[in-house]
Amino acid sequence: MQSFLQQWGHAAHTTAGFFWMALWAFILGYGLSSLIQIFVTEERMQRTMGDSGKKSMFLGTFFGFVSSSCSFSALATTKSLFQKGASFAASVAFLLASTNLVIELGIIISIFLGWQFVVGEYVGGILLILVSWLLIRIIRPTKLIQKARKRLDEGKSDSGDDQKSFSQKLRSRIAWAKVGKQYAMEWKMVWKDVTVGFTIAGIVSAFVPDAFFQTLFINSGPDVESFGFFTLLEHVLVGPVAAFLTFIGSMGNIPLAALLYGKGVSFAGVMAFIFSDLVVFPVLRINAKYYGWKMALFILGLLFASLIVTSLGLHYGFSVLDLLPQGSETSITDRQHFAIDYTFFLNIGFLILSGVLIYLGFYRGKDVHHHKEMAPKSPVLESVLKWLAYGCYLWLAGGLLLHYVIL
Repeated sequence: MQSFLQQWGHAAHTTAGFFWMALWAFILGYGLSSLIQIFVTEERMQRTMGDSGKKSMFLGTFFGFVSSSCSFSALATTKSLFQKGASFAASVAFLLASTNLVIELGIIISIFLGWQFVVGEYVGGILLILVSWLLIRIIRPTKLIQKARKRLDEGKSDSGDDQKSFSQKLRSRIAWAKVGKQYAMEWKMVWKDVTVGFTIAGIVSAFVPDAFFQTLFINSGPDVESFGFFTLLEHVLVGPVAAFLTFIGSMGNIPLAALLYGKGVSFAGVMAFIFSDLVVFPVLRINAKYYGWKMALFILGLLFASLIVTSLGLHYGFSVLDLLPQGSETSITDRQHFAIDYTFFLNIGFLILSGVLIYLGFYRGKDVHHHKEMAPKSPVLESVLKWLAYGCYLWLAGGLLLHYVIL
């Protein structure tokens, strides 16, 4: 019993430490995302993405890069762009970029995994888009695309605020109020995923033995120096399965990815795990609601195939260039999380910035209405996540009490 209580306290302390490490990055990322989403509108994006050529693909990728990392927001925006005339290939590029190339995800990855994984995330995101584009050009799913367009409703009309110039928006109280409200919405979209994800990461670090990961990911372990092709292929195939079992969004999954890497999972397997937020059942169900099951399954197969090719390509490419990460001498769970260091001062500064954004949105802009379309989440899944998050807070409170007061 004493051992369990100690592990409980350690798990809660690890979760709190993980979140403290990442807090400033979350605020910075969602603040930047909110600014961009208010000042760059969907209507202006879709006008430049009407074909499957290089320019449309580049712009779809760029607009995704400056968009939100929330999968549900990305799915809704992708649907909106597609129904307003953006090509299918450019829409897929936007979807992949908005979940793999966004600024906030790179910052979180740099904190938990290091620069090689940041490079892998951004290079891999581009490779995912290029491989998907190539597969679309080879397969040419014209009939599926036509049926999907017919299924979608008529597009929304432009709002008056969207017609304002960039300089007008910068001087607009309404625009800045919308930034504050969008910032709050970003947190509202992810608080459950982040809570559950970081709590699971703490529990896994304290309670799950290394043998479990070495069974799930064959021939893995901290002492393994190289991986054969079939081992890498198994890791790349199991990575999405692990992501499916812990579907909590890309931002919440990064601490788990760091734990997998610390347990000796290959670079390819960890990258496949990170890339897997668009090949899980909730996303499949949403795409089926939007486009029909045939198109949804086609998108699933397209993204899964692209993920496998990209993860393997990254591993071998990094190996040739001698850039594969060699592991850290200090485990992420052993770091000193709550020292008075740069993280402390960054968190204080960005918490003040967070307060300013909330003030702009809900005090100065209390009369401003702002609504951003979201993909239709499952009420059952959201209810389960909500109660899991509440349970996580109770678990964390009890564990921190044990860690700091009782034991």
